[in-house]
Amino acid sequence: MNWEQLLSLKRHGDTNKRLRTEQDETRLGFDVDYDRIIFSSEFRSLQDKTQVIPLSDTDFVHTRLTHSLEVSVVGRSLGRQVGVKLLEKHPHLKEIHGYQANDFGGIVAAAALAHDIGNPPFGHSGEKAIGHFFKVGEGKKFAQNLKPKEYQDLCDFEGNANGFKILTQDREGRKGGLRLSYATLGAFIKYPKESLPKKPSNHVADKKYGFFQSEKHAFLDVANELKLKLVSNENDVRFSRHPLAFLVEAADDICYTIIDFEDGINLGLIPEEFALEYLINLVRDTINVEKYNALKNTQDRVSYLRALAINTLINEAVDVFMKNEEQILKGDFHTALLDKSKYEAQINDIIRLSVKNIYQSKEVVEKEISGYEVINTLLKTFCTSVNNDFDNEASNYDKLILQTLPETIKFKGNSLYTRLINICHYIALLSDRNAILLYKNIKGLSIN
Repeated sequence: MNWEQLLSLKRHGDTNKRLRTEQDETRLGFDVDYDRIIFSSEFRSLQDKTQVIPLSDTDFVHTRLTHSLEVSVVGRSLGRQVGVKLLEKHPHLKEIHGYQANDFGGIVAAAALAHDIGNPPFGHSGEKAIGHFFKVGEGKKFAQNLKPKEYQDLCDFEGNANGFKILTQDREGRKGGLRLSYATLGAFIKYPKESLPKKPSNHVADKKYGFFQSEKHAFLDVANELKLKLVSNENDVRFSRHPLAFLVEAADDICYTIIDFEDGINLGLIPEEFALEYLINLVRDTINVEKYNALKNTQDRVSYLRALAINTLINEAVDVFMKNEEQILKGDFHTALLDKSKYEAQINDIIRLSVKNIYQSKEVVEKEISGYEVINTLLKTFCTSVNNDFDNEASNYDKLILQTLPETIKFKGNSLYTRLINICHYIALLSDRNAILLYKNIKGLSIN
């Protein structure tokens, strides 16, 4: 892979190349990407989607929106720092093609901003609930009428793939989705493969999948423009990652490791003495003891340590990326950047404590159970009504249900797969509270 191709400014529908030297310096193409994402309705809905603590009413806890904004800020710093070093190493990118360090920051910031845009309600349990419906629930009956990869898309419903669908899918009045640059789309795709085969290698890019069968053509268009490295045969689409996807992943890893931990502390799920010890172990080389000792409350102390920890891990991720840049370009770097960090042990200590005290806390588990019931009911209701309508067997109740569906999504296609994946897509677009409200309406619980 080469940087000239990887930094492509091309957008869906372009007939001519977009050159960096011809860009308006006051509004670069990568800045346009960021703006289109942040003004999209799908991004705004993240303000009411679970990050760690589902449906929490406290101001301390991050939503998907605040998490995405923070990941984007960290991603911008990562991209800019890497950009400076890459332009020193490959001066022709600047001297001939006109790229600047901020371009790398802009790409990573935009991709990081969108990294959770496809996640369904109720966090990762929402993905599992959708998959559960098709794998072992009432949706299992559809398996016999679907191709293996189509069925696997449903059984392992993936927020990353749904995000790519949001960013690229055609719909009335919005051809090509948000029409982002292919460089940003490439950086967004952490898992450049289909749902099958599952985990064909131990490469971090094979951990999950990055696009549904419904967006396969769009993905191949992006991969071919960027000249991503093909690592599979023609029957199984699988490519190496865009190098900047490693930075998007690192930004997310840094934020959920440190900031989810901070949420747990502020909620009282993690005792302060444990928390401060774990964070101090990560920032011993940079902490100002006098300044730290002057802080009088837990929130200020944790905030100070969090800022130091994020800065420490940003510098570490940049260092690992540059040391392995040649391997990354060859598609031969197989792990997340922070897995090669000298702070790996400290990071793993924090994650283990977060899993035990936060992700498996009573409040989280109880809310995830409720999320399963909500999503199962929505899927059962919409799959029944949409398919009955296609078969000209819709009851009056089915017709009422169909009236609640948006006109911007096609639910009446001839393909069973298209109908089902679009139902899942619609449910994944719902915020936590809208999903619950729809569930209550279906169950008749909202009638006074």
